[in-house]
Amino acid sequence: MIHLDTSFLVRALLAGSQQDRKLRHWLSGSEDVGISCIGWAEFLCGPLGKGELELASRIVMRPEPFSVKDAELAARLFNLSGRRRGTLSDCMIAATAIRSDAALATANPQHFIKLEPAGLKLVVV
Repeated sequence: MIHLDTSFLVRALLAGSQQDRKLRHWLSGSEDVGISCIGWAEFLCGPLGKGELELASRIVMRPEPFSVKDAELAARLFNLSGRRRGTLSDCMIAATAIRSDAALATANPQHFIKLEPAGLKLVVV
């Protein structure tokens, strides 16, 4: 299972990008691809180009809900990673991926690298 970070999904919608090619590879194989509700909310904040919402909705049909356990883990990740301003949503995305036993595909590894010791598996493209 691969969860997409918002940065990855945005870039994957650009035809011919590295992320587009990687996503197509996963989708043509047997890899399940998803996104957390937190990442989906970030994506929906846009701006979205014509057809991007429809395409993204076909890729990640049902975003993974954010649970109470995810909230507890996200708070722990936030504290462990230095309580950096603006990183709570990244910790929430990471917590959902960890709970789902999914690797997190991101185009911004610097946002998540500090969370690997807590069990986050990263796919950097």
